[in-house]
Amino acid sequence: MSRCCATYGDTASGQFGDAVARRDVAAYRRRGPDKATKLMRDAVIEAAGARATTLLDIGGGIGALSLELLAAGVGRATVVDASRAYLEAARTEVRRTGRDAQLSIVAGDFVELAPTLAPADVVAMNRVVCCYPDYRQLLSAALDHCRGVVAFSYPKDRWYIRAVTEFGNAVRRLTGRPFRTYVHDARAMGALVAARGFHPRSRHDTFVWRVEVWTRVPAEARSPI
Repeated sequence: MSRCCATYGDTASGQFGDAVARRDVAAYRRRGPDKATKLMRDAVIEAAGARATTLLDIGGGIGALSLELLAAGVGRATVVDASRAYLEAARTEVRRTGRDAQLSIVAGDFVELAPTLAPADVVAMNRVVCCYPDYRQLLSAALDHCRGVVAFSYPKDRWYIRAVTEFGNAVRRLTGRPFRTYVHDARAMGALVAARGFHPRSRHDTFVWRVEVWTRVPAEARSPI
């Protein structure tokens, strides 16, 4: 996706640069995954179990969720991210943990790269939907790649979250940065996922984030229209 003359990758790299990546790596090494990541990890494990052999981690950042799920028994993971700094941090973390053979890293905008990527048993987007203006395009591409379990998190639609989001976007406008964050319609997102043949499995909240996990309903089990 392009915004003005900058690609989404340029926009993401400008927002999630070296300083942000270093901060996230330091926090992960010191305390492990944050609460939203832990909730997604545990919910995916509960929903997928031993059936999850492959993971597609969209907007995977430093690779924290992928590393957690690999440690829990997932066989292989692919991290896709548009931020160059995040991808370099992910490479460092996967080498540090000795999981080089299990994790692949792909640079770029997932929506543009989707036709070149293989489906996976689990598709995850942790705190990613809020960074993409067209959630329908992003979710649809993710669902196309999901064989079993899809997990995604997004900011809850609360007045205080909208206020912080609008303030952050206003500051970025004033400073000439093109990146924006969004509080998308949760019901509309859920309706899209359900219409694509998925059933809600679990939902967990933090103060800011909602983590949802859905499972694909086999075609033969779906109700006729």
